[in-house]
This record gives sequence, C-alpha cells and structure tokens, in this order.
Amino acid sequence: MRVLCLDVGEKRIGVAVSDPLSITAQGVETIFTKGPEKDAWRVRELCGQYLTDRVLIGLPRTLNGEEGYQAQRVRDFARRLSLFDLNVRFQDERFTTRSATRALIEGHMRREKRKEVVDMLAATLILQTFLDAGGWPEENGEKSETPRKKVYAMSDGKEFNMEQDDIVELVDEDGKEVSFEHLMTLEHKGNTYICLAPVEPDDDIGEDELVILRIDTDEDGNDAYVTIDDDEELDDVFEKYLEIAEADED
Repeated sequence: MRVLCLDVGEKRIGVAVSDPLSITAQGVETIFTKGPEKDAWRVRELCGQYLTDRVLIGLPRTLNGEEGYQAQRVRDFARRLSLFDLNVRFQDERFTTRSATRALIEGHMRREKRKEVVDMLAATLILQTFLDAGGWPEENGEKSETPRKKVYAMSDGKEFNMEQDDIVELVDEDGKEVSFEHLMTLEHKGNTYICLAPVEPDDDIGEDELVILRIDTDEDGNDAYVTIDDDEELDDVFEKYLEIAEADED
C-alpha cells in the first residue's frame, strides 16, 4: 500500500506519495492552506485517490530534539486526520526544508517558483528517508489494525466526575485497562460524548490519537463508553469538539 507524506507549514502543505511497493517517493502537490478543516478534507481526498489510509507527517523539532509551537500545530492537524480513520505516523523533519531549499537553489530555480515547490520537495525527502529506513512496519508482515468498535467501562467500578477528574481509567471487554486524559464531555443530538487522549500509546491507540466515545447504558444500567463506527456521526461530534475547543481558546 502507498504512503502519503505531508510537510505541514502555516501557509503551505507539501504532499508526496510512495509507489505501491513503498520503495520510492515522488511529489504530488502543494496545498495552499485554507484552514485546518478544508486542508484535512483535501488530504482525505488524496488518500482516496491513491487508495491508502497511511499518512506520514514530518514533525518539526528544535536542534535539541524538543517540540515547540509548530510541532503542536502539526499534532493538532494529525488528530483531525485520525478522525477520518487514517493511520497517521510521524517522521523527524529537522533540516528537511532547508535541504530542499538548498537543492532548488543549486538547480537555479527562481525564488518565486521555489515557494511553490519547496514544501512538496521537503515532503518527498521526508518520505524517502522513511522508506529507506524500512518504511511502514506492516509492509514486513506486522499488523496493527484493531476493531473499530470497542466498549469500555470504568476501572474497578469507579465513578468519573466530569468536572473534576483529568485522568480517566477505562477497561475494555478483554479486561485491558487504559488511562486517558479527559479533554471534554459534550452533548450532541441527544447523545453524550466524551473526548479523550491516551496518556501513553499502546498497540491499539496512538499517542496523538483523539478518542471520542459515546456514553451509552448497558443492560445493567451502568455507563458504557462505546467507540463510534458511523463516520458521519464521528465527523459531526469531532466538528462539535473543534467548535467548542476553538471558542474556549478565544
């Protein structure tokens, strides 16, 4: 399966894609940003065009390896993509844009033209580095797909205070306990949803994945936290989450 790669900037997003065998990378296009929502939809369209759900994103870091404001913007954008059921991973992109710019200068490309292609070339370099290092682990026979729908219950019969508790400990049907950071609880179209972020990544949930669960009631009358398998419902709740989060920031 192909891998789509993004070099995410404030004004432009460079896009590259691998060949079907994940050996070589080639540039696709430069997305001139129109807002996170529209940009995410364009990435989703490209994934459909290339028949892949694998998205690699360059993660900017400082020279000492720390993450700053731009890295957080990239992670926020990745969370949007994960709501489209895309499998998102990150690749260190330090010096990549600088290397791409140098290559274009050495090729005597005019400054105005460089702005149009430098991010796409950066995405190509990020992806090729990733492929040369072994590429997507699943290509080597590993599997990481998990059932979309899961049901969680509170750990050890604990009750969750949505206004006071920041960490939620849930247990799935297999008895596996997972700790989440509580981001928000919201009402939408008569249902209650809880928005969470995993405290630590595991085999089922990535470290940057936003988890949205619907709060239902089981046959015993207890709260059950259920993953959503309806894409339209999931998208609606995610947009509601973003609307509230952005209003809180303002």
